[in-house]
Amino acid sequence: MTAFIRSSRQGGFTLIELMVAMVLGLLVAAGIVTVFASTSSSNKAQTQLATLQEEGRFAVARIKMDVGSINSQYGTTTGGNASQSGAGLPFLDGLRSPSVYVKGSTLTAALSDVTTPWGGAYPAEPVTGPYSMPSFLMLRGYDCTLTACTPVDPNTAISSIPAMGKAVNNRVVGAAVLTMRYLNPSAGWTIEPPGSSVTGSTVTTNADGNTLKQINLVPITAYSEPPIGNIKGGDLIMLANYSNAQIFAVTGQGSATLTPATSNFTTPTAMVGTSAVKVFDLNRDFQTVTYYLKVVDAGNGHTTGALVRRVNGGIPNAATRGGTEDELVRGVERMDFRYGVVNSAGETQFLTANQVDTATDASGNAITCPPGSANPVVTGAIQGCLWRAVQSVEVDLLMDGQVPLYTLSPDEERYTYSFDTTTTALAAPSAHAVKPSSDQGFPDQLLRREFTALIAVRNYNP
Repeated sequence: MTAFIRSSRQGGFTLIELMVAMVLGLLVAAGIVTVFASTSSSNKAQTQLATLQEEGRFAVARIKMDVGSINSQYGTTTGGNASQSGAGLPFLDGLRSPSVYVKGSTLTAALSDVTTPWGGAYPAEPVTGPYSMPSFLMLRGYDCTLTACTPVDPNTAISSIPAMGKAVNNRVVGAAVLTMRYLNPSAGWTIEPPGSSVTGSTVTTNADGNTLKQINLVPITAYSEPPIGNIKGGDLIMLANYSNAQIFAVTGQGSATLTPATSNFTTPTAMVGTSAVKVFDLNRDFQTVTYYLKVVDAGNGHTTGALVRRVNGGIPNAATRGGTEDELVRGVERMDFRYGVVNSAGETQFLTANQVDTATDASGNAITCPPGSANPVVTGAIQGCLWRAVQSVEVDLLMDGQVPLYTLSPDEERYTYSFDTTTTALAAPSAHAVKPSSDQGFPDQLLRREFTALIAVRNYNP
């Protein structure tokens, strides 16, 4: 009995054995935790990269849709008569620009996001006419550094585009801005020709049978034409066919009868006898589309940049001009543009916004403006006359993953951005011309990738 008791007391583990087992268990557990953390970090990085790439492709594709429509009007890039230049070469009158029958200040008041006033280096305000809509109102780019933008700052009392800064709702520091205009292809009222079997809008002429007396609006439901009430008090009208367009003032906005106003320089033509005539509300239908980057709250005490598409001046103009302002994608830190212009030698040069505006190349040499692009009311060289000569636009975006990954190594944080001429290879965030953390207020510990595209302006003419 004594032997059995002694034997049973000798069973189990010693303290040393237990300690060794615990150490081994802790080592195994630490290994499992390390593997899990590594896998989780890798999975987060891969998921973030996939999201970043998808959003980058969408952002470029959305910008491409608008850039391709720059200068688009109602069929005026598809036909029309050419005239002879002094050298005997045919060119299109006024580059198919609409003829404007009101003062320059009246025209710019009808448009949104106008950042450049008449006069100074730009054309003086036209007070006689008609005249061709100037090129700098068709397309406008702004290149921005950390402190300023060229050729002018888009943050003006007229445009109300946010100023640059790090706070939420500011414009992202160092990001470019692009404003373009084109006619909304789904807008307008069709003018039915005399004798048409369709009950729709018509025009009447004065006794001369040529100048416009009245526009009688009758929206055609089958064509999904907008209500007459879309035309607000003071709005300008565009009457267009497939060869030309006229912009003029009217009275009777909001009613079915529009009459040319006495404030027009001369009475516009009625376009009787031409085909496919339509009438548009210039303030609403000749759309102004602006892209810029806005600082937004990303949560957890961080901010990021968002690509914003703004139409007709944004939300404050929603009721009168159909304005909207939409956040398309987040995680956009940088945005820059270059503008492709063909010089007299037939070579395409990619210029900055300031070079396009001053009609000079990178070496300071003058680039000839296209024939017909000058304002006929003003003589001599005109600043901004090259904007309608832009045939292609290169867009560059720098996208980030939005959610900081503090497990990233310094090598994984490195990236390239083509517009940073000082860093042609992979470089740390702090080595770039615009530093995410100190200059923009964005975390450094993010995956970043550059997206670029060359977009043809399909409505360029000639």
